[in-house]
Amino acid sequence: MTIEERGDAHLITHALAKDTLSKIRDAETEQVGFRKGLVKLGRISGYEIIDGAMDTEYVSIETPLTETTGERVKGLDDVVIVNVLRAATPFVEGLLKAFPRAKQGVISAGRDEEAGMDDGQFPITIDYIKLPEITEDDTVIVADPMLATGSTMCAVLEEVVAEQPNPENLFVLSAVSAPDGLIRVGDAFPEADLLTVSIDDRLDDDGFIVPGLGDAGDRAFRTQ
Repeated sequence: MTIEERGDAHLITHALAKDTLSKIRDAETEQVGFRKGLVKLGRISGYEIIDGAMDTEYVSIETPLTETTGERVKGLDDVVIVNVLRAATPFVEGLLKAFPRAKQGVISAGRDEEAGMDDGQFPITIDYIKLPEITEDDTVIVADPMLATGSTMCAVLEEVVAEQPNPENLFVLSAVSAPDGLIRVGDAFPEADLLTVSIDDRLDDDGFIVPGLGDAGDRAFRTQ
């Protein structure tokens, strides 16, 4: 398992995750490479969640030659992935390679850039919510490639826990995170496990992660 506990978060230290993150940080990486990188990070992160947080069970298997005992992962049918639009879409595409039978939810949430930060937070507008039924037995993964101030993620998690306050496992998954956002989300939702590939240095005066990725949505979808 290549997940390390780092204070307020758990850090994915898989070599391929770090290699992929380095490639998509590069300003010279164009749209296709950036999107493919987010897909790859989602897939690796999904496998790490399976390895680090999900149990296995022994099962009897009849091979072409004899009967033997194998292991299967428990709970793969009890996974809910919440896509925080829009930047998380390729990230979630990768997660679905690890959890192909997952139920999916969508929350469109964005911060009001024009209003600016107030006490390290942005006003958040939620335009659309569509969540599947979430049960106590589910592993819930809320995916957003960038956790900056934590304002958007806190608004999203409020909607998720209103649907089901006690899922089996609740993960907040990001590619890069700022310390401020990790602290804010961790304080507001202590039941959530914060999982990220990198804890970056800081937020700038506009609330963007440094060194970060730039605007992940714009880079993935070629918008300004």
